[in-house]
Amino acid sequence: MTSRQQYHDELEALHSRLLEMGSLVEKVVARSVESLAQLDVDAAQNVIDTDDTLDAMEMEIEQRCIRLIALQQPMAADLRLLATILKVVTDLERMADNAVNISEITLRIAGQQLVKPLVDIPKMAALAVQMVHDALAALVQRDEALARAVCERDDAVDDMYAALFEELVDMMKSDTDPIRVSQCANLMFTARFLERIADHATNIGERVVYLVSGERVKLG
Repeated sequence: MTSRQQYHDELEALHSRLLEMGSLVEKVVARSVESLAQLDVDAAQNVIDTDDTLDAMEMEIEQRCIRLIALQQPMAADLRLLATILKVVTDLERMADNAVNISEITLRIAGQQLVKPLVDIPKMAALAVQMVHDALAALVQRDEALARAVCERDDAVDDMYAALFEELVDMMKSDTDPIRVSQCANLMFTARFLERIADHATNIGERVVYLVSGERVKLG
């Protein structure tokens, strides 16, 4: 095998590893919200425990990128891909951190009765997870139009967050039970974490636009 062929094989393996991490991040984000809706402590703890695996994947991918840059001196297109991967892996790790934060809220309020049916938060989560999925698909397919479409959906998540924030603030103002007020605050944090996950998906979309076109854009 030529060194050039080995380089391309390593680049493809790196790309696959990034997508493997992305798939796991999608799962932990969805699972974190499911555990909250059901107040499932075991499921929440499973998300928290998975964080070490994702941190290790992030470090591995970063090291492999740096090794390829240092040893192979990639040309412009491949260098742009490696730079994109280095950025995307950071976004994925931060999404996972937000999923952990949501799961920690589940542990915090376990045993309490929910102050309201969780309808908006699962809807936000579903949209955010789909944004992550489509952003990664855009990366695989080098699909600039799909990447831009992902970024456009960020406004919908922002609107859902703003509406839920206002609703929870109103509930806090009218309730004198400190436990219920505290839970409202935790649900506000949850919505914020989901909004941040959508922001990171938007970042990935912007990075795909850069990868394909060489144009740096701010779409979120």
